[in-house]
Amino acid sequence: MLPRETLDTTVLPPGERFGMWLELVARTSAPMRVRSEHDEDFIARADFVDLGPIQLISYDYPSLDAFRTPKLIRQSDPELYILALTTGGVGTSSQDGRRSEIQAGEFTFYNASRPHDLGHHATEPERDQASSIITMIPHAALPLPPQRMAALYGGRMSGSEGIGALLAQFLLQVTGHPEQYHAADASRLGAVGLDLATTMLGRHLVAEDAVPTEVRRRALLTQVQAYIHRHLGEATLSPQVVADAHHISVRSLHRLFEAEDATVASYIRDLRLARCRRDLTDPALRSQPVQMIAARWGFSDKAHFSRAFRAAYGTPPQDHRESGSDLARMVNRRASTVNSLPAD
Repeated sequence: MLPRETLDTTVLPPGERFGMWLELVARTSAPMRVRSEHDEDFIARADFVDLGPIQLISYDYPSLDAFRTPKLIRQSDPELYILALTTGGVGTSSQDGRRSEIQAGEFTFYNASRPHDLGHHATEPERDQASSIITMIPHAALPLPPQRMAALYGGRMSGSEGIGALLAQFLLQVTGHPEQYHAADASRLGAVGLDLATTMLGRHLVAEDAVPTEVRRRALLTQVQAYIHRHLGEATLSPQVVADAHHISVRSLHRLFEAEDATVASYIRDLRLARCRRDLTDPALRSQPVQMIAARWGFSDKAHFSRAFRAAYGTPPQDHRESGSDLARMVNRRASTVNSLPAD
């Protein structure tokens, strides 16, 4: 599981919860002054996920306003950029004279080394809570011209299309399901998140050429792979379809995969075969014909699927299904035997 720390104010009595939150904010890398009308019973939670080059914080809290003052900056300047995704409620962001209203599903960006103020307010009357995911990026880790970044401070960026949508999905997945990853995955995930954030920010600077070539390549590769995963069950999925969806040539798509262990076509085929292999041994799908499972994952030709599956796994699909069923029956028999043994 990814390294994660959680703070939940509900472990304390209502009158002590806001004080606990203020202590948390004071201990963060970029402390702020916080004001809330819910200070008498501040029900909030923060989940910290350390991904090596970046840190993610998932927040859920009552409506509040926060201020990063010159005095606080003098006391603590970690030289961080903050990229914030609003996931619930409506936010406001203000820095260097630029002020924006941030809706759920949108990003804002600011520099923790400069004064700024933020507001985040709930929009659901029955649940006076707001939520966000914060990405903390060290200045030195962001490979974009520092002198250009001020153009983005306090602005808004979409999290529902293009690279922004992919970055938002990444943040929601990692913070929402950290148990699905190993601690050893943290640095690699951090690098992926940093590449996506860099590419999105670079595009909003209208200076994508300022993004290092390798960062752009890795970000585009991540975007292409995510597209393939989403459309894996479509029989028409092909290198040409993938290239057209990303407005690049097939030749450029093949070059994108040159550093990988697979071509575009083999990447699609191997993913499809892996899904079929999983479903063939799923007891819940036992009644479904083999070809129905194959068709679900884009194999419309029965003979072609059988040959590809046997070449990949050394056994025909039906035999693999039977061996999986035999294994399941053996495990169940052993469990029944153990359960029937007399107690000591």
